Amino acid sequence: MIITYLGKQFFKISQGDLTVAFNPISKDSKLSAKVSKFGSDIALSTTNHKDYNGFEMVSHGETVPFSVSGPGDYEVKDVYIKGVLSETILEGKKYINTIYSVIIENISICFLGAIGDEKISASAREQIASPDILFVPIGNNDLLDPEKAYKLATTFEPKLIIPMDYDEKTLKAFLKEAGQENAEKMEKLVIKSKDLTGKENKIIILTE
Repeated sequence: MIITYLGKQFFKISQGDLTVAFNPISKDSKLSAKVSKFGSDIALSTTNHKDYNGFEMVSHGETVPFSVSGPGDYEVKDVYIKGVLSETILEGKKYINTIYSVIIENISICFLGAIGDEKISASAREQIASPDILFVPIGNNDLLDPEKAYKLATTFEPKLIIPMDYDEKTLKAFLKEAGQENAEKMEKLVIKSKDLTGKENKIIILTE
């Protein structure tokens, strides 16, 4: 599995011939100019906001993604997806934020999306369980602040934590809270399920 960070909460995950996109940035977002367009087999959007719902940016040529934009259970191309309902407030407006639990090649992923509150219902927690890899926003305006983000992340007991939606200041605060100031930075993460053995709350920083 190869995980690449494309900014904000936009991630590309490749596994063999399969490409999955999380929270692609819309062409209507002020951030869209720096994002390249590519074809994705599956695309997930947690929040119907221009920073997170750019399905058109992951459609290319004849490749149009199977698009997931809300709670429910989905199975496509041997990828198992569970969308769990939560809410968030962005720029003073309330949005549905879908937390996704995804299994790709026996690696379980939890993608928290644009959450701004560390309180997650018991039902949602039960459905998410304990993922191998957790993607968590760590600040910037309406989202979780770095301290709350780390505390929330560790309650899921993931093997790896990947921060997103960060800037230099929030990333520094997040790493300090975790006591992992020397966390590894990389342009892309290449990982297999066996590489996760023995890991606990390890932070990996993916850079654009």
